[in-house]
Amino acid sequence: MSTVEPRNTGERHSYDVVVVGAGGAGLRAAIAAHDAGARTAIVCKSLLGKAHTVMAEGGIAAAMGNAWPEDNWKVHFRDTMRGGKMLNNWRMAQLHAQEAPDRVLELEEWGALFDRTKDGLISQRDFGGHRYARLAHVGDRTGLEMIRTLQQRAVALGIDVFMECTITEILKDGDRVAGAFGYWRESGRLITFEAPSVVLATGGIGKSFKVTSNSWEYTGDGHALAVRAGASLINMEFVQFHPTGMVWPPSVRGILVTESVRGDGGVLKNSEGRRFMFDYIPEFFKAETADSIEEADRWYTDKKNNRRPPELLPRDEVARAINSEVKAGRGTPHGGIYLDIASRRDPEYIKRRLPSMYHQFKELADVDITREPMEIGPTCHYVMGGVEVDPDTAAAVVPGLYAAGEVAGGMHGSNRLGGNSLSDLLVFGRRAGLNAAYYAARTKDSPVTVDDDAVRAAADAALAPFSEEGGENPYTVQKDLQEVMHNLVGIIRTAEELEQALGEIEKLAERSRHLTVEGNRQYNPGWHLAIDLQNMLWVSECIAKAALTRTESRGGHTRDDYPMTDQDWGTKNIVLRRRGDSVELAIQPLPQMPAELKALFEEK
Repeated sequence: MSTVEPRNTGERHSYDVVVVGAGGAGLRAAIAAHDAGARTAIVCKSLLGKAHTVMAEGGIAAAMGNAWPEDNWKVHFRDTMRGGKMLNNWRMAQLHAQEAPDRVLELEEWGALFDRTKDGLISQRDFGGHRYARLAHVGDRTGLEMIRTLQQRAVALGIDVFMECTITEILKDGDRVAGAFGYWRESGRLITFEAPSVVLATGGIGKSFKVTSNSWEYTGDGHALAVRAGASLINMEFVQFHPTGMVWPPSVRGILVTESVRGDGGVLKNSEGRRFMFDYIPEFFKAETADSIEEADRWYTDKKNNRRPPELLPRDEVARAINSEVKAGRGTPHGGIYLDIASRRDPEYIKRRLPSMYHQFKELADVDITREPMEIGPTCHYVMGGVEVDPDTAAAVVPGLYAAGEVAGGMHGSNRLGGNSLSDLLVFGRRAGLNAAYYAARTKDSPVTVDDDAVRAAADAALAPFSEEGGENPYTVQKDLQEVMHNLVGIIRTAEELEQALGEIEKLAERSRHLTVEGNRQYNPGWHLAIDLQNMLWVSECIAKAALTRTESRGGHTRDDYPMTDQDWGTKNIVLRRRGDSVELAIQPLPQMPAELKALFEEK
């Protein structure tokens, strides 16, 4: 139902569950909520089908055992925990490993077309950090197929979708969620959703950084909405820099080059033509990593009797190694290193297995990857940190608020393994949707109400840049923020630089209070950015503050002044909450893993 409210607060809609975000997690949550009987709406910032999930190319990690019968959920769980340097929420990692195969088969039932083995099973490929080939894939376009399938399912079920609509505030009734407030991007008209349950599925934070694989939507909206609503964030210091992003030409810098290139035989070389990854094998992974080129190459045809190539180490290890080579002066002419599959596989194999990569380099960089190597380098790709949620229900500490996918924290610990993102979206998207619907049903006896004053306050905040005269240009402030995060809170960090970053972020936050946008509310990108900037600044402060506090190096967090992993820090999470207009930080113990799961790490 829709009604027009007085005093310019726009239209209103009433639902049981509102899902913010239409990527893999949001679509799966909406489907689950609908199937549980909830009146459900999806609100997305861009067009349906344009979610950043389509950029997840390599596959969905699930221990289905199609390629290796020895694979099972316990091996996947162990790989995930080891990849996250044991800082993962063990229960989330367990549920993820146990339920991922069913979620993949569910996609297939709904029409997803996967590549096949010669026996007709879903094909599974190798990825860094996974002991066995376990990524269910569709060439190198898996995310696209996943979104296509889920989108088709959601539309067929008749779930309402509000496209090109940005949520700017979570509305509350006392301490409970009461709905969400936002605006239509095309017209600038305001919109209020009344709902006892809101699921955040907004993705990541990459647009706070200068070089990123993330699309324009990734401005930390869900993270900021949650913390402003009273939820806590966890693990925000851990930002994953994917080791392989395009570095040339400048217009495409940061665009993702899938890990599938390395899974299918691609190797990393420096400007001297040497496979340098053998110099960077950490003690933690030495037992399962080949220490010679001969063994590494044999692994592709005989995986039982040889260890994995070091190019398939977890992403944090590979990104740091590339960074070190470039800093040592052994980089490519454009500041990256070479990823070579041309000399390792024939052109037909490359075009069949990596069609998107072939076209991406041919069209954007005029490089034929079947004939010459790619120039690649680390790019801000994924944040392991996010909303602190209950592992079984995906519920935040605010009653009625749920989070799934990249916006939720805990599942990946300090580093995410490739392929785990897509299965994470499916497993916890479903759990978030179901539990949001169950919670909404429980509120029938004590319904929430939206306070009109809160709606008007949200409207005033959203429209404020139009009434500020002589203020800052939002594009200038964003550019300065990206420089700060790139230079001071990047792959390698120090206390001095992090303290400087926090000082700069504080100045930028002050500047952002006086933004001026020109024109009117009809599709006004400057206004949209002015709103997004508030979210980016909240998230950037959380990342820098947590990074300064964690005095060790672990996963996606590397401190030059504390280069070693600290056993004591391995038992602690950093939790961030809002206190007034700033961020409050606390340290809490890691949940204790049961003995039967601990025993898995004692096995060789």
